[in-house]
Amino acid sequence: MTHLETLENRLREQFGESFPLTIKHGEVTLEVPVAQWVKTCTQLRDHPSLKFEVGIDLAGVDYLNYGLPGNGPKTPFPGRFAAVVHLLSITHNWRLRVRVFATDDDLPMLPSLVDVWPSLGWFEREAFDMFGILFEGHPDLRRILTDYGFIGHPFRKDFPLSGYVEMRYDQESQRVIYQPITIEPREITPRVIREEGYGAGR
Repeated sequence: MTHLETLENRLREQFGESFPLTIKHGEVTLEVPVAQWVKTCTQLRDHPSLKFEVGIDLAGVDYLNYGLPGNGPKTPFPGRFAAVVHLLSITHNWRLRVRVFATDDDLPMLPSLVDVWPSLGWFEREAFDMFGILFEGHPDLRRILTDYGFIGHPFRKDFPLSGYVEMRYDQESQRVIYQPITIEPREITPRVIREEGYGAGR
């Protein structure tokens, strides 16, 4: 029995068929509903047969337009925004990916996992900053990568590539000021230019 099969069996023993479980690209993924998020993650950490002591990272995901023509396979997701947590068991030397979907696309909100794995506090702040996912119960949920007055969430699929505002240093007022974007959005198609004889074995 392989390492992944052993992990899969132990997850089945604990959760049965309650949650979807997949193995793809050598990675086990458990999908958990919001209502069971904290309870399940606590069980993953504390149960002796699983023992995921370390929360390695957490990332937000935006599935806007996913499954439309040209955007990958059609998959019926329960919501637009999700959070994915990667866990490590030092005791058993295995890893697990756990995903949860926010139920409200307009105001995505998930319970915080800082009480389960304190190391995820910074990552939850990043997911809030970049995707606008709110983590209920987080002790210090504020932006971490963007500026104080930043508007919007840059990793959302509907956020414009050029943003909403630009900044420059104003000599007159002796400070950095924000102003509306002055460049026009344009589509850039890369052009490949190769020298003569490219790939001819010279």
